[in-house]
Amino acid sequence: MPFPQANKPLPVSKILFIRGGAIGDFILTMPAIQLVRETLPEARVEVLGYEPITSLAKAAALVDATRSIEHGPMAGFFVPKGELDSEWKDYFGSFSVVISYLYDSDGFFRENVERCNVDTFIQAPHKVDESQEDESAAKQLAKPLESLAMFLETPFVDLPVDLAGSEAGKLESTAACRIALHPGSGSPRKNWSFEGWIEVVEKLNEKFPGSEFLIISGEAEMRSIGEFISMLDETGVNWEHLEHMDLPSVATAVQQCDLFLGHDSGISHLAAACGLPAVLLFGPTKPQIWAPQNPGVKTIVAPEGDLSRINVDEVVTTAIAELSGV
Repeated sequence: MPFPQANKPLPVSKILFIRGGAIGDFILTMPAIQLVRETLPEARVEVLGYEPITSLAKAAALVDATRSIEHGPMAGFFVPKGELDSEWKDYFGSFSVVISYLYDSDGFFRENVERCNVDTFIQAPHKVDESQEDESAAKQLAKPLESLAMFLETPFVDLPVDLAGSEAGKLESTAACRIALHPGSGSPRKNWSFEGWIEVVEKLNEKFPGSEFLIISGEAEMRSIGEFISMLDETGVNWEHLEHMDLPSVATAVQQCDLFLGHDSGISHLAAACGLPAVLLFGPTKPQIWAPQNPGVKTIVAPEGDLSRINVDEVVTTAIAELSGV
């Protein structure tokens, strides 16, 4: 659907972004939030979403406040002419602009939020259009802001160092080379084999003796990461497992590494936003749309989308080039 065109100056004292989705979805939306913050530095910007994820925007000072979308009294906003909770009605009504990425095919949510006397409601896409191969996900998600005369030029964010504070997430190591590796993603079909990653680890350790590998796992790998750790143990390399940490702390730990290895995943977007050189493997998804646009990100695309056809030596060679600054 076409986005509304602004035909008069908008009151922009308060702006609300509503964004659900996983880590990667949110980080891909952060350039749009950053654009608003930079364009309207005096405005108060808030985000409504899943709090463990939205904490990144708060820690990076892109928003002034966050609020959880997982709240029962919001239910009335998703039915036609719903009975609206007074607290939520006042909350939405306090914003001059609301930008929503929620799925709202019937328009019920929009209609109910507009009943709260919001000046401007912008319906943003709830998903990325994969047919638009010439436009990255970040640019697609920022497209609705053009109705406010805001045009995205930088389709990525640079997260500041030490998001979690001076102590949290710090790693103690004397290793000359530290490599972060996330061997999973939100979908098994986007993952390379554990055996492939183990070969890469061994060959990188041969090239850079005494390297330390920081293994990152999330909820998606809870059942399988034990198998990978067991395989890693047999290699004799130095490793540390990062788990059960909040995202700002993960970011702080990753920022202390020299390279990131992974797939099309939210953690890969987090690492890229932290300024880390990255080598990312892509299979069934399109890197021109989904890969982080940050400088220093190299992608290896599987032939015909089949990750099993990615060559270990190609991954190793690409990683060595990044670590050597070639």
